Amino acid sequence: MSGKLYVVGTPIGNLGDFSPRAVETLGAVDFIAAEDTRVTLKLLNHFGIKKEMISYFEHNKNSKGDVIVSRLLGGENCAICTDAGMPAISDPGEDLVRECIENGIDVESIPGPTAFATALAISGMPSRRFTFEGFLSADKKERKAQLAELTNEKRTMVFYEAPHKLSATLDDMCTAFGDREVAVVKEITKLHESVMKTTLFKASEHYKTEKPKGEFV
Repeated sequence: MSGKLYVVGTPIGNLGDFSPRAVETLGAVDFIAAEDTRVTLKLLNHFGIKKEMISYFEHNKNSKGDVIVSRLLGGENCAICTDAGMPAISDPGEDLVRECIENGIDVESIPGPTAFATALAISGMPSRRFTFEGFLSADKKERKAQLAELTNEKRTMVFYEAPHKLSATLDDMCTAFGDREVAVVKEITKLHESVMKTTLFKASEHYKTEKPKGEFV
């Protein structure tokens, strides 16, 4: 009988958000597939868990995915963790989950915080209908093309962005969407969590003078 893959949500900033069920699961599985073993090791150490880890991220997901699936088919249980949030959401864990399902391996959720849902909840933006777009391309031409496809989108759109790309992305959004209402949410669940509800033009100007720090939604 094959083992089971546990998709374990991890804190997005505050360790107090890690559930007792998640702690129990990480302690019980045979091994952990981690996006960054160094980050996950800190989490394990905090909760006094010692466990074998396998590095599983975008650039090794094909080779390591085969190893993980093979061990699962052999009867071992595995937990997959991303650095922060739910694996498989804008994350290579999506591929591992798909592989497991295709191979008849059971997949079980151990829910945890998700940045896009948390950001939307505190943003003040319409949330009845929305679309999650994740990370835009780092390539300016590709990013503009992606935004152009969304020009007529009326629903609230949710994006992830890194601090070093935020200003350029806001500029491109101004070009694509005009002076649309926006909420810039940063450092969710951390000490400097904040929400800036404004317009795209004002947000773009703001981050031309203030260096973006932290993770943004």
